[in-house]
Amino acid sequence: MQRRTFLRSSALASSLLLVPKLLHALDAGPGLARLRDAKGRRLIVVQLGGGNDGLNTIIPYKNELYYQARPTLGIRESAGILALDKDLGFNPAMRGLKGLYDQGQVAVLNSVGYPNPDRSHFRSMDIWQTGSAAEQTLSTGWLGRYLDSACADCPHPYNALELDDTLSLALKGQTRKGLALKDPAKLHRLTKSRAGAAAHLADHAHEHHAAQVDYLYRTLAETTSSAQYLYDKTRIYQSATAYPAGEFGKSLKTTAELINSGVESRVYYVALAGFDTHVRQQEQQGRLLGQLSDGLAALAADLQQSGEWANTLVLVFSEFGRRVGQNASHGTDHGTANNVLLLGGSLRQKGILNAAPDLANLDQGDLRHQLDFRGIYATILQDWLGADDAGILGTGFERVRGLV
Repeated sequence: MQRRTFLRSSALASSLLLVPKLLHALDAGPGLARLRDAKGRRLIVVQLGGGNDGLNTIIPYKNELYYQARPTLGIRESAGILALDKDLGFNPAMRGLKGLYDQGQVAVLNSVGYPNPDRSHFRSMDIWQTGSAAEQTLSTGWLGRYLDSACADCPHPYNALELDDTLSLALKGQTRKGLALKDPAKLHRLTKSRAGAAAHLADHAHEHHAAQVDYLYRTLAETTSSAQYLYDKTRIYQSATAYPAGEFGKSLKTTAELINSGVESRVYYVALAGFDTHVRQQEQQGRLLGQLSDGLAALAADLQQSGEWANTLVLVFSEFGRRVGQNASHGTDHGTANNVLLLGGSLRQKGILNAAPDLANLDQGDLRHQLDFRGIYATILQDWLGADDAGILGTGFERVRGLV
């Protein structure tokens, strides 16, 4: 028997070649039932790549030490700072988020970080995406391990979706991982075209490559099934909400369309890059924060209209903050602790949840962290997604009690 004949007679090949017939079985599988332990709740993670300057995002505009450290880069109240609580205010570009804040749908956590912080973009992002300690290296992401834990029998890569061409480490588990896509229709076309190439490879594979070919078919079968499912679902609903132009706005719109179409994903991952503002920071950061704010306001409005906002929690983070003092190029250099934003229609604690950054007690010019980011992860895993936070992250991380 030719290898292609054998593979096509196997369950794996059948799932590849008869994808539409497989969909209903996958939709009703035991893994999906286990994910429903989260009570229909979902998490959207927004990653601000490059190290967003937290002090010019949540501005301590009543603190003279802030202006002493930033004589030209500090944003003055007269520039239109959007006042919050505890003598803090949003950057003037963040009017959309200010509206959500006033509705009780935003929580701000100040000075979030970890011990012995790393100022490398790549290493610090790995730490945030895996939930590791600074001196520890992990090969799986914190959300990937959530998939391993909450979806042990689940065959669906679409249970976690990243709106990008490549999958981040955050969504890679030991046995399960998410699915990266920018456009469900494009992914659908791509997987269909690759099915023929996989069959050709199987026909010409040597016997000692059997395991690799079987893995290829299994992976392609899962991806093709997910691509078909997502493509069919997204034809149900198309958003009429106005999102900001650009890739970030498009990714948020696609996320809302997937959610409002009834896709059963528990995790969505979206990124906005460009925050490495060493030079002429003010204009660049203001533009990016405007995209962030307007995009999230549009997402909230879209999901409120469909009744899905109450089941949604949004986490906004960056791999590190910036130095307290400005540099000679009217920008800021790599720092340490930063603010984290949480948004949603079911927050039990809202507003500014802890003290403003202590600018009088710095660590060699950097902010000292008040909260370990893994405590926030533990809160989301345990209290929002109903998962075993200690099994996923380890122990010793204090949760933010009563947050969600």
